[in-house]
Amino acid sequence: MSKSASSSFSLTLRATLLFALIAALVVSSVGFYLYYAIEKEMIRRADYQVAGRVQYFRQLLGNNFPLTQLSQNPELFENMLGNERDILQFRLLGQAPIINVNPSRIALPNVAAVPVGEDLTLNSVHHIQADDDTPVRFAAADVRMKNGQTVEILAGHFMTGETHMLVAFRWEIIASVLLAYVLIAGLGYMVIRRGLRPLKKMAQEAAGIHPTSLATRLSEQGAPLELQQLIRSFNAMLDRLAEGYQRLNQFSADLAHEIRTPVGALMGHCQVALYQTRTTEEYETLLANNMGELERISRMIENILFLARASHARSVLNIAPLSLENETLRVVDYFEGLAEERGIRLRCKGEGVVLADALLFQRALSNLVANAINYGDEDSEVQVSVEHHTQRTLVNVDNAGPAIPADKIDKLFDRFYRADPSRSEGGSSNGLGLSIVQAIMALHHGSVTVRTLPTGKIRFTLVFPGP
Repeated sequence: MSKSASSSFSLTLRATLLFALIAALVVSSVGFYLYYAIEKEMIRRADYQVAGRVQYFRQLLGNNFPLTQLSQNPELFENMLGNERDILQFRLLGQAPIINVNPSRIALPNVAAVPVGEDLTLNSVHHIQADDDTPVRFAAADVRMKNGQTVEILAGHFMTGETHMLVAFRWEIIASVLLAYVLIAGLGYMVIRRGLRPLKKMAQEAAGIHPTSLATRLSEQGAPLELQQLIRSFNAMLDRLAEGYQRLNQFSADLAHEIRTPVGALMGHCQVALYQTRTTEEYETLLANNMGELERISRMIENILFLARASHARSVLNIAPLSLENETLRVVDYFEGLAEERGIRLRCKGEGVVLADALLFQRALSNLVANAINYGDEDSEVQVSVEHHTQRTLVNVDNAGPAIPADKIDKLFDRFYRADPSRSEGGSSNGLGLSIVQAIMALHHGSVTVRTLPTGKIRFTLVFPGP
C-alpha cells in the first residue's frame, strides 16, 4: 500500500485497528496461557495416574499377593486400565515379562526402574511419542515379594483422550480469538466514532469561519477536556488573525489615504497651472512644489518597502560590536543644525558596546532623535543616554514636550499613526518612523518602548538583549 493511501486512513479507522489489534493480542495471550495451563494439568494428572497404578501393584505384591494369580487374570488389568491402549507389564528380574498388556505393541525404551524401598514420584515418570505422535507417559519400579523375588512393574498411559481434548480446545481458542477480534473491532469502531463527534463538530465550526466572520469562535460547550485546550488555542489564534487582518485593512486604508493626499495636491497644482498661461518663474515654482510632493511619496514608498522586507532581513544583517559613545555622537552631530533652529540643546551621556547593525542602529536612533526635536518644546533639551543592565542594554531618548495620552501610547508604533495629526499636516512625517524603529529592533531581537517620566519628559528606549 502506498504511503499516500496509508496516510488517508481516517483517525477512527486507525484507532479501531490499533484497538482491535491490542485486544486481539491480549485475548490471544490469555488463550495461549489457558491452553498451556490445561496441557500442563493433563500431563500432571496422567503422571499421577501412571505413578499411582505402579504404586498400587507395588503394594499389592509387596503384601504377598501371589503373582501367579495376577498372571492368570490379564483381563482384570485391562479393565482396570480404563484405556484400551494403556500398558502394564510384570516380570521377574532378568526374565521375560510374565504379564504384558500392550495392545499397541509399542516398544518402550529401557529405563532404570525405581529401586526397592525408594518412593515413586512424578519425577520417575518418563515420556515418549508413539508412532502416531500420541504422547505416552510411563514409569517402572521394583518390588520385593515375601519369597525374596524381585518383580519389575511397568505402567504406561497413552494420552489419546487428552490429545483429542487439547486439539478441540486449541481450535476453540482460535475461533474465540477471531470472534473477539471481529466483535472488538466492530464495537470499537462504533465507540470511537461516537467519541470523536466533538472533533467532527469542531471541524464543522472551523470550516464555517471566513474572512468576513473572523469574530466567530469555536464553542467549548460539551467538548471533552482534551479538546478544550485545543479549542482555546484555536480561538486565541483566531484572535491574533483577526487583529492582524484588522491591522492590514487599516494599513491599506491609511496607505490609500496617504498616497491620495499628495497625488491630489499634485493634480490640483497642475490643473491650476494649466487654467491660464503662467510665467516661467511660476512654472519653476510649481515644478519645485511638485518635486517636493514626489520626494515625499518616494520616501513613503521606500519606508513601506523597508517594513515589508524587515521580516525577512535577518539573514542579511551585518551584526558587529558598536561603540555607543561614537554612534550616539554621530547621530547627535547630524541633527545639531535642525535642533538649533528650534533652540533645542542635544546632549549625550553614557558609553559601552552593543551588538547591532550599524546602519540600522543609526536609522532607528535617528528616527527617535528627529521625533524628539520635531515634537519637543522649543528651547528645551533632548538627551540621549545609555544604561547597562545584566541582561540588556538601553538607549534612551528623552525630550520635554506635550504629554501623550495613555490611550494613544500603545498606538504610536502603528503604521501611519500620528498622535497629533495637525502638527504633521503637510510636513515630511508620514507616520512610519516609529514603525520602522520597531521593525529594526525586532530584527535585533530587541524592542522599543515609550513612557512618561516622573519629570514629565517623554522617554523612548531602544532595548538590546545581552550577548
